[in-house]
Amino acid sequence: QMRLVESGGGLVQAGGSLRLVCTAPEPLDNDYFTMGWFRQSPGKVREFVAGIRWRSGDTGYADFAKGRFTFSRDADKTTIYLQMNSLKPEDTAIYYCAAGVVPTVFQTNYQYWGQGTEVTVSS
Repeated sequence: QMRLVESGGGLVQAGGSLRLVCTAPEPLDNDYFTMGWFRQSPGKVREFVAGIRWRSGDTGYADFAKGRFTFSRDADKTTIYLQMNSLKPEDTAIYYCAAGVVPTVFQTNYQYWGQGTEVTVSS
């Protein structure tokens, strides 16, 4: 079992920024080990935000995240970050960190999930 620890959510005005942080104990020894961020707004299904293939460093972003969100990592600490700028009210959601062995970063069937951190963007 891999325990993911998230932090960084909060309340921010539209146009503001937040940085989310997620730490894992250590990466799995697998070429397909991936870490990513998802979000779920009330009444909506969970959706992919951004992810990284750990060994290659290849990243993927959802279209709504491109240009506003930046995904990065600290490989030594098995930590990922999501810098979110120019936040909009529609970005309000619970953001989840995920990790696992998946075919592509865009998959939703990650094996391990964090508890979620709430992001609220006021208009």
